[in-house]
Amino acid sequence: MMSGYLSRATWLHRLPAGLKLLAVAGISIVLLPMQDWRLLALCLAVVVGIYAALGRDAVRRLGLLRPIAPLLVIVGGLQGLSSQWDEGASVVLRLLVMVLVADLVTMTTTMSALMEAVEPLFRLLRPLGVNSRKIALSVALVLRFIPVLLANWHAREEAWRSRSQRRVPLRIVVLFLIETLRLADHVADALDARGYGRAGRQPKGSR
Repeated sequence: MMSGYLSRATWLHRLPAGLKLLAVAGISIVLLPMQDWRLLALCLAVVVGIYAALGRDAVRRLGLLRPIAPLLVIVGGLQGLSSQWDEGASVVLRLLVMVLVADLVTMTTTMSALMEAVEPLFRLLRPLGVNSRKIALSVALVLRFIPVLLANWHAREEAWRSRSQRRVPLRIVVLFLIETLRLADHVADALDARGYGRAGRQPKGSR
């Protein structure tokens, strides 16, 4: 499985996972009421500058956003037609900043660190019989798999375009979905083998 984690250590790796998640939440709250596209463009430039500061490997990850480009164009176009073009630009820029900031967290934070950061939030649900460890693992997997799936789709799209100039056919999308389901099945088997099965058993020596 291709990982979304940036293995080369950077200054962002040294920050606590909880602090980075709080920063993502805070940035999202600040961006939501912001309507001036110029300020949002400035925020996007700052985020891209952080990618550049992390090195070439981080900059290459910006290319993984290509699969969502059509969606951004549609969202921005519909918003622009229903109101004004600057509002459509604001929506697209806001989404880009939030996606890139979230990706900064996933590529500089290990799975275990993400789990340790979010697990305390679910411990209050233990009296209801909720396994906080499993929920934390689910959240960490979602955060980790978003860049993985984007990378897999990008690889399939590039392979198709290298052989044909036509638009990506529907069968490529179907194959991508099948591969995603197989990947999810393999991950489920691996989790069962490590004690995260339905019975909630824990492997020996685990926390």
